[in-house]
Amino acid sequence: MVNVAPTRLLLVRHGETLANREFRYIGTRDDTLSERGVMQAQRLAQTLAPLSIGAVYSSPLRRASQTAQAIAAQQQLTVQHLDGLREGNFGNWEGLSRAEVLARSAEDARQLQAWEQDPTQAPPDGESFMHVQQRVVAEIVRLVQKHPGQTLVLVSHVGPIKVLLCYALQSPLTTLFRIFLDPATISVIDWKKEPLVRLVNSHAHPGWEEARWLQIGTL
Repeated sequence: MVNVAPTRLLLVRHGETLANREFRYIGTRDDTLSERGVMQAQRLAQTLAPLSIGAVYSSPLRRASQTAQAIAAQQQLTVQHLDGLREGNFGNWEGLSRAEVLARSAEDARQLQAWEQDPTQAPPDGESFMHVQQRVVAEIVRLVQKHPGQTLVLVSHVGPIKVLLCYALQSPLTTLFRIFLDPATISVIDWKKEPLVRLVNSHAHPGWEEARWLQIGTL
C-alpha cells in the first residue's frame, strides 16, 4: 500500500482592506484591498515563491481574489474561485464594528452575545458559524480528494480560516473567539486522515513589526 503524503493547505487571510483597520464585520461586502493590502499580497507572493504549489484557490470576493492573483502570478498558475471559501454573512451587521452593534439596540446586543456563545446562532439575516464550518469543511474534503499529497494555497477570510482551525484542532467552535488572525497572514494544516495544524497567524513574510497585535491600542 502506497503511503500518500498529506495535502498541505496554506491558508492565507487576504490582505488589508480599509474596513479591517476598524475591525468591522464586512462579511459578504465586496471591499477591495487597501494600498497596504496590495503590498502585503506582493509580499505573500514572494514568500511562497520557493514552494511547489499545486493550485491556488480563492474566495470570489475581491479582497481575497486580489491577494490570490498576486500569489498565482508568481507561481504561473490561474486562480480558481470557490464559493465555499467566502466569508460568512453578517447580515444586518455588515459594515458595523462590534461596539456599534452593541450600541445599536438592546435586541442587537442580546443577539450579538448569543451569537458569540452559541455557534448555531446567526446575526439577523446572516449565517451561523456552524453553517460556515460545514460548507468550508465540505469544500476542503473535495479539494483533498482532488489533490492528494499536493500543497495548495487557499486564500480566504478570517471566519472560514478560524472555523477550519477549530475543526482541525477538534475544538468547540466558540474557540474561534480565542484565535486572532491578522490580514495577510499564513496558517498551515496538513490534511490526511487526521488534520494536523502546523502554523497559525504567521507574520514572518512582512516582518513581526507589522503584526497588529504587537501594536498598542489595536485590540
